[in-house]
Amino acid sequence: MRGWTGKLRAVSAIGLSLCGLLLGTQVVEAQESIEESRQRFEFAAGTWISTGDTRWAHNASSSSPLLGNPTSKLTYKDVGTNVLDLAGTYWFTPQLFGRLNIGVAGIGGGRLTDDDYLAADGGNPSSRTISNLSGDGMWYLNADVGGRVKSFANHRGWMDVFGGFQYWHTKYSAVGLGQVTCTSAGSTIDLEPSTPGPQPLCALGTSIDNGVKVITNTTNWYSIRLGGRTEYRLTRQFSLLGSVALLPVSIVENKDIHHLRDNLQQNPSISMLGIGVGADADLGARFMFTKNIGLNVGYRVWWNHAVDGKLTVYGVTGSAEYPLTQFDSLRHGFTAGINFTF
Repeated sequence: MRGWTGKLRAVSAIGLSLCGLLLGTQVVEAQESIEESRQRFEFAAGTWISTGDTRWAHNASSSSPLLGNPTSKLTYKDVGTNVLDLAGTYWFTPQLFGRLNIGVAGIGGGRLTDDDYLAADGGNPSSRTISNLSGDGMWYLNADVGGRVKSFANHRGWMDVFGGFQYWHTKYSAVGLGQVTCTSAGSTIDLEPSTPGPQPLCALGTSIDNGVKVITNTTNWYSIRLGGRTEYRLTRQFSLLGSVALLPVSIVENKDIHHLRDNLQQNPSISMLGIGVGADADLGARFMFTKNIGLNVGYRVWWNHAVDGKLTVYGVTGSAEYPLTQFDSLRHGFTAGINFTF
């Protein structure tokens, strides 16, 4: 009888041990599940010290054998534009996130170069004028959703993929004008022989005071984004960052107002619509001051290119359409900011 009692006590002890182990395992699993399902929010505030470049050209040679191809090319280049850049990432699950990025900046300096071409000059500018850029500004919005596809061993980092939408708006105001090139053909060929008096393309020495607004240019890009980003930790505090987004489909909408052209309408004088491609890239590094606060530095490049499009000139008495032979937007420069994780 005593033997059976001892055996029952042993069995009971083993059973209690197994129950305790099972309950402990369940508690640990529950804790891990809670930790894994914890939602995180990341916020970054910084600056993008950038230089911008927007250029477009069109071919109106079909309207007159006197005109070259391209017929006109305008280049807007700003310098030292400081963008306020804000980004927030919300993790719905440990693998799925949404990200919103907004940037805004004023543009207060740069130059517009306006080149016009006649067939007689064989591809060289027949006329070149320059104007100063006195404003205005730009802003953009990136809205993405994505997921984590890889975590590196030993907590060294991660890799995410994402897709989303980008809106990029830039507006330039050009003031004053200086005629720096006017060829013999540009100053002598009458472009409108049917009208009274000669109508040459340019006259060397022409100038307009800097207080006079000559052109307002507004560009909007609407793009689909597909890409990936990664972080690799070299130490607990220092890591390398990278992000690349391809823009397989972009639509560009552009409007120019030529304020001093009395033969053109004023809102707009010229409009463009095109379709293209592009790419965004960020490379940088992060230094973590604490577990939740870090400093980011890097370099960013954005590029959009139209592969096809049309340009419409709105005259006072009618309008005409021509092929858009070039439209490119480029912005690049150093980035810096503070990153917070909650």
